Amino acid sequence: MRENNTQIPFVYRVFKSYLRFLHNKIYYKKTYSINSENIPADGTPLLIVSNHQNCLNDPLGILFTINDRKINFITRADVFAISPLANKFFRSIGLLPAFRMNVDGEESLGKNDETFKMSEAALIEGNTVVMFPEAGHQDKHWLGNFSFGYTKLAFEAAEMGGFEKEVFILPSCNHYSHYFGIRNQFMVKFGTPISLQPYYELYKTKPRTAQREVNKLVREQISNLMLNITDVDNYETIDFIRNSYGVEYARIEHHNPNVLPERLLSDQKLYADLETAKLENEPQVTEVYSLANELKSAIEKYRISFANIQRTPSQLVSILQMLGLLLLLPLWITSMLSAGPIYGVAMAIFKKNSKDRMFEGTFLYALSALFMFPLVCLVTLITGWCTVNLWYGIAYVLITPLLIIFAWNWKEAFKRVVKNLRYNSLQCNVKKNLQELKSKLFAQLNKITNKNI
Repeated sequence: MRENNTQIPFVYRVFKSYLRFLHNKIYYKKTYSINSENIPADGTPLLIVSNHQNCLNDPLGILFTINDRKINFITRADVFAISPLANKFFRSIGLLPAFRMNVDGEESLGKNDETFKMSEAALIEGNTVVMFPEAGHQDKHWLGNFSFGYTKLAFEAAEMGGFEKEVFILPSCNHYSHYFGIRNQFMVKFGTPISLQPYYELYKTKPRTAQREVNKLVREQISNLMLNITDVDNYETIDFIRNSYGVEYARIEHHNPNVLPERLLSDQKLYADLETAKLENEPQVTEVYSLANELKSAIEKYRISFANIQRTPSQLVSILQMLGLLLLLPLWITSMLSAGPIYGVAMAIFKKNSKDRMFEGTFLYALSALFMFPLVCLVTLITGWCTVNLWYGIAYVLITPLLIIFAWNWKEAFKRVVKNLRYNSLQCNVKKNLQELKSKLFAQLNKITNKNI
């Protein structure tokens, strides 16, 4: 059975277009789809397998990347328990629950049978299913352990079809410039489709062996697609290095550090350089990590950013920038009439209902898309209509997305200027020490990477 636009309900397509607009144009500053030409033709039994970095944001990213089909997602069951409305919303966009023993209890595992049978039937009919084999999101750029549930589902779907249809697994990765807040960059990067057909005969006699071999190929591809920082003990230090030294490193590698797909490539190479150096000369890397931690602590102590040490406008320029922002303050206050309720209500509900910060984006996007954004637009329309006229109300609704973006950008600009002023107000010897520490760190990193930054 082929899935094309004529078979996808009109209401679903309209709803998805609305969600995509909020996702691609407001929530994120820029989204990327890399290697989408690797997606097999519509109607091909396709299981997309991805790393899991950021709760609901991951399936949404894949959902809005693939336009011509309705996708079934199998994801952790506990997100469906957030509320009855959340449960209804998640199912409406194709999410199905997968229960885990360590989270949902052993007695809940039987519920997976229905989910898997539905997904297997959809898959062998030529539809698309998405799974996250880590069985839970990570809070860092690293790849967790895989369960074999996805290989079991794929082979059982093939078996359901009498092994007559070719089932494909498409490795994929989600990658973020930052996990929290809005106006970040996001990308989906696809690997090369893996056909299960060569493993059908092996599966018939040794199913677990066939699953292990396929899993090895899938995991290897995903690991190569993403930024997989396996040195978890030094993760925060490495993350600081890639967001400081790594910016100039990207430019030396002829990559634009402000374009996420290019930055991913340079970050992968930088981390590979660090790991190679660690194998060849561990004391050298230990010293580098010590310098990085010292500089990181100093930045946190003085409440500035690394960008201040690298390049900070003069005090006069910073003051003028602040004056410019203050002149725009009335517009920011006006924009907050729209942006404030949308962001504030979602964050308040998130803080009340979840201790896991990786759910922040889930609450922020889902609640805003389903309730706060439509409500704010409706109130804006009615208020503008009653106070001026209908066309004024419509115009105000149309510029609401721009006001939301302005409100966020103004706040971020204000924070940057405050840090600039704070850095310029530091004593000269403090700034000198920070510059010397940065120079020592970069010099040591240059030895490791053979660069001249």
